[in-house]
Amino acid sequence: MKFLVTGATGKLGSKIVEKILETIPASQLVVSVRNPEKAKHLSERGVEVRHGDFDLPETMDAAFTGIDRLLIISADGDNEKRIRQHTDAIAAAERANVQFIAYTSIANASESKMILAPPHQATEAAILKTGIPYAFLRNNWYLENEIASIQGVLAGAPWVTSAKTGRTGWALQQDYAEAAATVLTGEGHENKIYELSGTPLTQEALVSALESVLEKDIAVQQVDDDTYADTMKDAGVPEAVIPFLLGIQEGIREGELDVVSSDFESVLGRPATSIKEALRIILNQIS
Repeated sequence: MKFLVTGATGKLGSKIVEKILETIPASQLVVSVRNPEKAKHLSERGVEVRHGDFDLPETMDAAFTGIDRLLIISADGDNEKRIRQHTDAIAAAERANVQFIAYTSIANASESKMILAPPHQATEAAILKTGIPYAFLRNNWYLENEIASIQGVLAGAPWVTSAKTGRTGWALQQDYAEAAATVLTGEGHENKIYELSGTPLTQEALVSALESVLEKDIAVQQVDDDTYADTMKDAGVPEAVIPFLLGIQEGIREGELDVVSSDFESVLGRPATSIKEALRIILNQIS
């Protein structure tokens, strides 16, 4: 049995690879990466490293040859680019006769109106069209996405948001990584959709947990989108990125990440790491 992980040198991919190597021999794991030199540390451990660039579809055919179970980690970039990259990768997987495809998707992908949703919707549809057994790992939101705000709080700034009472199912990347590794290498996950979500919390509830961990008061400023955009600009966020951040705030405000699910327990046999413990882990990482 050969397992392959795309994007294995990325933040999520590297965590997934480490979890996989806890359960299977390195000789069974293959990774496809844009720059094989960056995965030299994996080849030195016995993992087969292949060149697989989502922008060079011809490389994906060679990368997926002989692979039984494939994990496609969602690529970076704008929506149109990601749709093209993902559909090209799926076509290559079909040509290579891959027997199972797991994909890191977004919360409630089928119905989501989130700014990030279109590539995930297109990718899920493309996988379904192949008829290959699949698992959709609908990851809610990485707590790591809030590191900039946490660092701002540590520097004395307020927590600024325009998400209002919208709730988010934050969880650590490590939890999502463990779930992906379990699904890729385990049994009984064919044709399953997993809504992987921590306990949904409002911005105020997240900040309250952070206050408890830091043992300090933190001001929360609920603002309108224009004020949020101005705040981000003043903080040095590139103007081109601000519409994207506004789209995230809007999606949270509209309930797009408010997903109550026990699928972490179903996959891992435990819930996601508690929010306070997760915040402690993040704080240790950035201290």
